[in-house]
Amino acid sequence: MPVAPHLQGLSTAELVAMRAAGADVTECYRVLTKGELNIVGEVLRGGGEFIELNHFPDDDVFDQATQSQYYYHAHRGLAGEHGHFHTFLRPPGMPEGMQPVAHKNASEPWPEGREALSHLIGISMDAYGFPMGLFTTNRWVTAEAWYRAEDVMQLLERFQIDHAAPSWPVNRWISALFVLFRPQMRQLLLERDKKVAQWAAQHPGADVFEDRALDITSWVAISVEDQINQVNVLLGQSQA
Repeated sequence: MPVAPHLQGLSTAELVAMRAAGADVTECYRVLTKGELNIVGEVLRGGGEFIELNHFPDDDVFDQATQSQYYYHAHRGLAGEHGHFHTFLRPPGMPEGMQPVAHKNASEPWPEGREALSHLIGISMDAYGFPMGLFTTNRWVTAEAWYRAEDVMQLLERFQIDHAAPSWPVNRWISALFVLFRPQMRQLLLERDKKVAQWAAQHPGADVFEDRALDITSWVAISVEDQINQVNVLLGQSQA
């Protein structure tokens, strides 16, 4: 099996961590399937009617210890997508001294202080409850503060939902996904900043972070099975 470029050059330690995360994801699928459930159905369970833009759960999922947060909803018409997760990290969980980028001419207020959260990655889900893609968004989409891609890349390692509410399998699954697909996530963040910079250069005088014509700033299709297989190939090569 040919190995994708973004997986080339990873250390054995990172590949081993990714393999373990893949096992966690697979285990979550196993226990949900035994109950005739899936990730999307589990996160929607008990939330009432599925209405566009509503958060599921309605007060988000938050880990006080890690300051990680996520919710599920739908607001765009990507072919084959049922909805998507938005993931965040709040300032108390960030490295000391990390600050949003300077943007003195912002046309809309940005959250400040302990509320200056960073959106990390969106996870696009298909109608069968499996992840089909990862993406990043412009600032206005999630009303976040905006941090440099290099800073957000550090935050990927800090995202973890380490409790059982409202769903232990979903929390374990989404935490493991951040390890299994971290190489793609890092690349998406770099592409995000490149896209925003290009857009700003093409629209002088406009506030790029509030431009409704720019919502998705980078996107990549993913497959859990393919990622696990490629990690195993690379680990096999490293041990040969």
